[in-house]
Amino acid sequence: MTRPPWEVADIIHRGGRRFLDRYRRSLTYPQIKVLNAIARCRTAALGGHRDQCNRCGHQTLSYNSCRNRHCPKCQTNARERWLSARQQELLPVPYYHLVFSLPHRLVPLVWQNQKRLFALLFEASAATLQEVAADPRHLGAEIGFLSVLHTWGQTLQRHPHVHCVVPGGGLSPDHQRWVPAQAHFFLPVRVLSRVFRGKFVAGLKRLFRRDQLQFFGACQTLSGQKAFAAFLRTLFRDEWVVYAKPPFGGPLHVLQYLARYTHRVAISNHRLLAVTDTEVTFRWKDYAHGNKHRAMTLTHEEFLRRFLQHVLPTGFPRLRYFGFLAHRRRGLLLPWCRKLLAAAPPPITVNAPVTSFHLCPRCQAPMQMVERFTAQELCQKEYARIAPLDSS
Repeated sequence: MTRPPWEVADIIHRGGRRFLDRYRRSLTYPQIKVLNAIARCRTAALGGHRDQCNRCGHQTLSYNSCRNRHCPKCQTNARERWLSARQQELLPVPYYHLVFSLPHRLVPLVWQNQKRLFALLFEASAATLQEVAADPRHLGAEIGFLSVLHTWGQTLQRHPHVHCVVPGGGLSPDHQRWVPAQAHFFLPVRVLSRVFRGKFVAGLKRLFRRDQLQFFGACQTLSGQKAFAAFLRTLFRDEWVVYAKPPFGGPLHVLQYLARYTHRVAISNHRLLAVTDTEVTFRWKDYAHGNKHRAMTLTHEEFLRRFLQHVLPTGFPRLRYFGFLAHRRRGLLLPWCRKLLAAAPPPITVNAPVTSFHLCPRCQAPMQMVERFTAQELCQKEYARIAPLDSS
């Protein structure tokens, strides 16, 4: 993939100071940390290393990455390592993709209680899938799946939802046979929607009774028991959205499909179309009108405000496993699933040692790292004379 002409870092460099002057008091420490990490990513501020071509001797200077999970430039390597580890967990069955979304009227309360309500979103969606799948009227089986939290929409507005990727079938209650899902159908979305709504609202009631919810600003009026109960009743007026995509084939397609979701950030650098001294234009997909691609222009300050509102709480995992894929169960149940499916275990891949090289821009031979140095050392005169910056 070609290098994008613009990066989120360019917006921070051009408009970050104005953004901080306007919003500093409302920013959290993790948000400021993300802002600084992206601005410093692959610059001299993080140190670097000198690479030399094994064939022609050409040298380049490469700067280190920030490795922040919200940085658009640092997700490729992390995603590839994760996908490589997941190869051992794939089953020879079709896979299904389901999306659980929260209604818009809940969004302000969710953002004031991110850690608890994002966790509740995981728990309610997972419990819904497991309960409906275990019902003999539907699948009648114990399933396993992974869930990925996304908090954004295409225009970077708040849109909390969970993507679930599920093998098409599960273990019978006695674990003695594999129960396959129907062709091109997994579970009824209307049933999933109503069960999900009930479980999430029940979780809200439980958190309120335990005094574990915070209410600020426009949500302050919900802090009373009667007002909160009335608010919960409004959540039953509309159907909640649970979207099931068609099955996308077996394990040959799963990894490529997962790569679109597991390590995604709010916006990739490839969606940026133009960055001026005051504005940024980016591409977005209009799902309401036939998935048409459109362009949106925002000021630097508004773009960064929208981008940083999707910084997750420190230490909060955005990818979780459930059912027979849960960490404590997969070691025993995954081999048993393969046995019931009469499937050979996947070949054991030995991870190659991590090498610090890329291709020489002159002769395309591998380049080998020959020296590391710190940010302080980069300021010394001898390093300033090394070959031009290579940000690969």
